[in-house]
Amino acid sequence: MSKATANMLPYLARSPPDAFLQDGAAPVVGAYGSKEIDARMSERPENQGSESGGRGPVSMPSDMRAFNRAIIAEFRANGGQLSGPMAGRSLLLLTTTGARSGQPRTTVLGYGRDGDRFVVIASDNGAPSHPAWYRNLLADPNATVELGADTIPVRAATAPADAREHLAAAVPWYRSQQELTTREIPLVILQPAGS
Repeated sequence: MSKATANMLPYLARSPPDAFLQDGAAPVVGAYGSKEIDARMSERPENQGSESGGRGPVSMPSDMRAFNRAIIAEFRANGGQLSGPMAGRSLLLLTTTGARSGQPRTTVLGYGRDGDRFVVIASDNGAPSHPAWYRNLLADPNATVELGADTIPVRAATAPADAREHLAAAVPWYRSQQELTTREIPLVILQPAGS
């Protein structure tokens, strides 16, 4: 585990995997002080623990970009295995092409499965607008997923209305995230190339 990851692990607890893991994006809500969580965050249902008996509200790292870079580095260095409170989470790394920059952008996301497809939600922790990675996929749906030690080319599509209920079941934290915003949170299907 990297030193940066080790230093930030005390600030974490079990919460929905994409509640605060977004590489390259500024935190959406509050300032995330290093000692106490922003009052609005502590009221959010995803910080009240997970389906598996998670812990209560936690402080968030003061530098989310550094935290996410550390998670990405640990993920890649250890074949997708994370340690501490991050161990055992269903996380993947999604690399998109920046819609404006044309540069690769990597995001840490929680995911569910629907057959061979990955299902992620463009929640951005209930922000009023879609996350940058989702806008990148709208501009170019070709991306890669890193899962464990594997890198998988995928093509992204927003779930159609008639598939939303079925796909939401693959992502248990979807409903609690949807309650945080008035915008409809997109369910995104990541279909492995060639399948």
